[in-house]
Amino acid sequence: YNIYILLNIILYTVIYTTVLCVCDGVKFGQLCSGNSLNTRRTSDSWGQGHHGASRGTREHQGLDIKCNDGATVYAPFDVTLHGKVTVYTDANKAAINNGINLRGQGLCFKLFYVQPDRYYGSVSKGQRIGVMMPMQTVYPGITSHVHVQMCGKSDPTPYF
Repeated sequence: YNIYILLNIILYTVIYTTVLCVCDGVKFGQLCSGNSLNTRRTSDSWGQGHHGASRGTREHQGLDIKCNDGATVYAPFDVTLHGKVTVYTDANKAAINNGINLRGQGLCFKLFYVQPDRYYGSVSKGQRIGVMMPMQTVYPGITSHVHVQMCGKSDPTPYF
């Protein structure tokens, strides 16, 4: 009886640890053509690109990865596409008001400012997801970037 309890504890611990650690070690592959190292937006006249950066009365809830306007955006690992993200309600920002929900490697995340080729289906690591939208038309002088935001708004930085 004691061995049965011990084995159940071990099995439970292994399963519980595996479920909790499914995302450990996950790293994003290249997101944008021209930025093979996923260099982050640091600071410019519009603000900073790290998670938690000040946005006046709120905090930045993602991580900005440099991406030139018109650049190809790639799947960072095997992902499934789960529909459109509407970034803004402001009609003045319509030129960049698009993005996509993605899941893969145990993660749920969003990419903002991307015009996807499609909104649903599967995409393999390194395959084209879409194109970076014309950020300079809305925010002149900003460091153009893809905004990566976790579905739960946690910090995506450890995955880069």
